[in-house]
Amino acid sequence: MQALYGRRVLLGITAGIAAYKAAELARLLVKGGAEVQVVMTRSAVEFIGPMTLQAITGRPVRDALFDAQHEAAMGHIELARWAELTLVAPATADFLARAATGVADDLLTTLCLASESPLMLAPAMNQAMWRHPATQANVALLQSRGALLLGPAEGDQACGEVGPGRMLEPQMIFTAVHERLVGGRLRGQRVLLTAGPTREALDPVRFLGNRSSGKMGFAIAEALVAQGAEVTLVAGPVALQTPAGVIRVDVESAQEMRDAVFTSLPGTAIFVACAAVADFRPAESVEHKIKKTRETLTLELVRNPDILSDVSFSPGRPFCVGFAAETNDVEAYAESKRRAKGLDMIAANRVGVSQGFETDDNALLVLWEGGRKALPMQSKSLLARQLVELIVDRFDA
Repeated sequence: MQALYGRRVLLGITAGIAAYKAAELARLLVKGGAEVQVVMTRSAVEFIGPMTLQAITGRPVRDALFDAQHEAAMGHIELARWAELTLVAPATADFLARAATGVADDLLTTLCLASESPLMLAPAMNQAMWRHPATQANVALLQSRGALLLGPAEGDQACGEVGPGRMLEPQMIFTAVHERLVGGRLRGQRVLLTAGPTREALDPVRFLGNRSSGKMGFAIAEALVAQGAEVTLVAGPVALQTPAGVIRVDVESAQEMRDAVFTSLPGTAIFVACAAVADFRPAESVEHKIKKTRETLTLELVRNPDILSDVSFSPGRPFCVGFAAETNDVEAYAESKRRAKGLDMIAANRVGVSQGFETDDNALLVLWEGGRKALPMQSKSLLARQLVELIVDRFDA
């Protein structure tokens, strides 16, 4: 069955060695029933020949903004209106920079500005270029405007280095396109997700908190939307852009997070507790700043509510997924937590120096009754997609 029959995909190809993968991606899209129009940058033709792509798609490849054959009828505007989805694979660092700043100096960047279709980007570049603050800032800006990032993956690179920057394999990109255009496996399902840290006030200027950046939770929210879910994200204090299509509720304390969760809980099919919620809070938060008048200070702490347990043991509970961040004996502690809280699944990771909190990469061990799966170290964006696939598998089962 051609699930993408009649769907119109504009496939942009930029000048990276991963351009050779675009032929297989185009083949998968056409095989799936999509109408595919390839638009290449002028430099991209140095990596893959237009005739190959024309033979696969059955359409002449476009690579020039000023094309007398098409521009008499404002062809670039017509093409921008034609596209239901704009997919750039590979998307080089240069292209991401030009797209982020709104440059329109060739056909592909002009189409990205002129089209109102969703924009999907599959980055591909050297690992140092991907990690560079300029690239990360450009990616963040594009995502804040609604662009959906696919990858990159991590591994061996053509330059001989190893790290993040590989373009996702064509099959994974095709799956993401299918989810976007047809609707994912969670279509019509409501998912409630928590992310980030909580802050427990000591006085007006100080608080107890933790190192959670919220990156993993926000990546999961994006992956859930890609699967068609209606996502509500209850977020602690983090400096992250809200993923496109997500309803966001901002909170600070554990009690505020609990209140927001139970307000949004009715009708929820899946609850994912990714937030790093403080276990304790000060017994008293004083009205004025605590002065440095003595050598020691004793704080009395009291237990915070256990949001995940409260949801898991509530009447008509949703499918519950928890997280466990541990420094040692990860699997044993995670399984104990899963059983004690009656969870359907738990995703565990080791935290410590350069792992877990405040990083762009992570690895997870996912446990459920009678099963387990290890997800290797990779970007949190890609990891989130794999985790959501597992969640959907177990939810369906």
